[in-house]
This record gives sequence, C-alpha cells and structure tokens, in this order.
Amino acid sequence: METAERVRICDITLCQGEKSPALSFRETIELCRLLDKLDVDCISLKGIRQKKIDSLLIKSVCQTVRNAKIAVPVSIQENNTEAVWEALKEAKESRLQIIAPVSSVQMEYLYHMKPGMLLEKVTEAVRGCRALTGDVEFVAVDATRSDADFLRGMISGVIKAGASTVTLCDTAGSMLPEETAAFIHSLQEDIPELRNVTLGYSCSDALNLADACGIAAVQCGVRELKAASFRTDCISLRNIVSILNVKQNVFKVSTKPGVEKIRMLTGQISNLCRTGLEHSFHADRGNEAQQENIRITVNAHESRESVSQAIAKMGYDLSEEDLEKVWSRFSAVASTKSMITMKELEAIVATEAMQVPPACTDVQYVINTGSAIGAMSHMKLSLHGKPLEGIATGDGAIDAAFNSIEKATGRHFELDDFQIQSVTEGREAMGETIVRLRSDGKLYSGKGISTDIVGAGIMAYINAMNKIIYEEEEA
Repeated sequence: METAERVRICDITLCQGEKSPALSFRETIELCRLLDKLDVDCISLKGIRQKKIDSLLIKSVCQTVRNAKIAVPVSIQENNTEAVWEALKEAKESRLQIIAPVSSVQMEYLYHMKPGMLLEKVTEAVRGCRALTGDVEFVAVDATRSDADFLRGMISGVIKAGASTVTLCDTAGSMLPEETAAFIHSLQEDIPELRNVTLGYSCSDALNLADACGIAAVQCGVRELKAASFRTDCISLRNIVSILNVKQNVFKVSTKPGVEKIRMLTGQISNLCRTGLEHSFHADRGNEAQQENIRITVNAHESRESVSQAIAKMGYDLSEEDLEKVWSRFSAVASTKSMITMKELEAIVATEAMQVPPACTDVQYVINTGSAIGAMSHMKLSLHGKPLEGIATGDGAIDAAFNSIEKATGRHFELDDFQIQSVTEGREAMGETIVRLRSDGKLYSGKGISTDIVGAGIMAYINAMNKIIYEEEEA
C-alpha cells in the first residue's frame, strides 16, 4: 500500500495583517494552547517590535505549546535575529522565518530596496538564521506578481544559503487554481533545488478561491499550507483539512489535524477570536474601541463567584481579603452600570488588591528621546529611604523608564502586560496605565494616572513593584 505524504499545516490566525483578530496577551496564549491541542504542525507568531513585551509573549507561548512548532520572523532591516532566537529557543520545536516581498512594487514601497540589495539582505539573513537552527523558512511575499528571473534567483539564493522551507505567496489572491498549478510547475522545472526543500504555499481569499488554490498547490507537490483556524483572508484550516481528508486516497496525502478535533475545537477558537475570553466575557469591538473592549456578565445569583472566576482567568491569585475588597468596589461600580469592561475590572484589581506601604518613594526622572536618538532614562528613587539611581536606554520612552528602574533597584521583573487608556478628553487628557509584573509565577498589577503617559506608566510600575517587595519581605 502506498504511504501517504504529510501535508503540514501552519496556522497563521495571528498573522493575517490588519485583518488579524486583536487579542490580548492572555487570549493569545489561550489561542496557541487550543491550536496545539488541534494538532497543527506549526503556529506562526508576529515578530518582535516592542522587545520586552513581544519577547515575553513569544517565551510564554513557547512554554505553553507542547507539540506544535513555533515560527517567528526576523527582520532583514534590523539585526534582531539573536533577540528573536533568544525568545524562541525554549520552544520544543522552533523555526526562524525571513519574510520579504519579491515583487518590484512591494520591495520598493515596503523596503525601499532594489532587487540586488534585497537579494543580498535576504540571503545574509538566511545564513544568520541557519547558524542558529536547521529550520529556516523563506516566505516570498507577492511571489505571483514578481519578475520571473528575479524570483528564480531569489529562491535559488535562499536555498543555497540554508533555507529548508520556501513558501510562495499569492498575496493579491488573483490566480485561479489552474494558474496556481502552472505557476508552481514552472518554478519546479526551472529550479531543481526545490526538490531538496519543503515547498509551502499561502494565498489571499480575494476571489473566494483560496481553498481551491491550496488544493491545486498540494496536487503540484506543495507540502506545507499556510491556513487559519479563524480565517479572515486566507486558506481555511477547517476546509482544507476536510477536503484533504475526503480525498486522501486521490491525493495520497494526509494531515496531522483530524476532522473530529477540528469540529470540537474550531468553535472555541472562533469564539475566542470573536469575543475574547469565553463564558465570562463578551466582546464589543466597535469603531469607538480600536483596542479590545471585553465585558463581564454578572449573574444575579452567583455574581461574586463569576467575578472571582474572571479574576482568576486574568491570571491573578488573590487572597480572600483582597478578593473581598475587589468585590466590594466592583459592586459599587456595578450599581451604576449593567456591564463592566475587563479593563475596568483590572483597574479595580490594581487599585484595591494588596495595597501596601510603599517601599519605593521619592521617584524623580528625566527621559530624553527623539526621532534622531534612542530613548534614555535617568531615574532616581528611594528604596526604604536609601537613595538609588539608574540610567538606561530602551525601545521608546516607556521601555527606557522601566529599564532604568530595574537598573536603580537591581531587580528584574517580567512585564506581563502594559495597558494605556484615556480617562478624560482634550489636549490635557488624563491617561491611565495598568502594568502587570510577574514574579515567581505570580501576577502583580499597579495603576498610574497622569497627564504625562510616561509618568503614569512609571507610577504603575512602581505600584506593582511595591507589592512584590512587600510580599517578599513579609514571607
């Protein structure tokens, strides 16, 4: 009996550009946990833009996911390969990606590079990634609209540099299934080296033909498909697995995700992407809120228990005393409105739970930043009356400020989440920040309010840090 070849499924739910679902830190972790349970071969994450926060997210996903491979792109414009690998290396299986446009329009518009320079940058990035791992993927964005000779040269170049997977993207989604087949066949004939790597395929659903084009690609020898369990504009994971399962005797291929698991889990994934946290939360993503606006529904008969469960799902482990304080404040707010957003609940937790005598006081700071220089923060504070001082740089004013606090105190905490929202309107609007720090696996939150959003962030960070120090000293 002929053995079926495996078609790997790489889930790109989180990487569908502007159409990707806007998920919080916690929701992203939960989505990846469900995708791992779904048995997808690979989960694609976004790259690192905010070093501290994005690195923490990648590390958290790597610790959560038990089976699936985690793929993260590196930048060909910035030398961040080492930073990405440092965040990714704890994964059970990991992949570094180099994603670059290969059509003349996109490479000049997005990267302001000529073909020769782009080829040099991409192959250099592939070699750098290959030095760290054997699983390196090159994703050719807008491949179907690229210059034929340039595309062939680029593919040959990245394979020689060490790419183990080459993914072709019909970014515009303008090809019919038969055109897709002809395009792939022509590349296979012209580039013999493609036989030595895994060939991948990705397609926009602009013509509602993404799934059909994905099947045509598989028939041409493609063995990895970029699909989404919650699709907005790409191949549907549910549809493609179902089709390949029904036609497995015809195509002689199989997939790791099974139809039954997909039926069981894609509903949960869709609910998570549409509405945020399940059961306790209901999302309202209108024009008013570019950010998530998740609401908690309080049951009249078990409202305290519902709030307690919601707080636990947010990651907090509160004592009975603190829970009672939060519930009391929550009840007061709930008496004036029927729904309370998740951010409002988090603000209540930050304000009411574990209020302690401040260990850090007399905070003073100066932060320099601009378009031509990186951010630098000079921080002075007192810890139990002892004056401390720290100077640090960072990726922006907030990051520099947090780094300078760490420098001054000699303490490092994992930044679990950082939220900003306007409390009032106008040019002198008050800004509220929530900072969540993780220490020994436990979450601590702090809140800050100021017309200076950096100042609000520093207040929130110090507030959360005071709680950690107090608990450590009381232990």
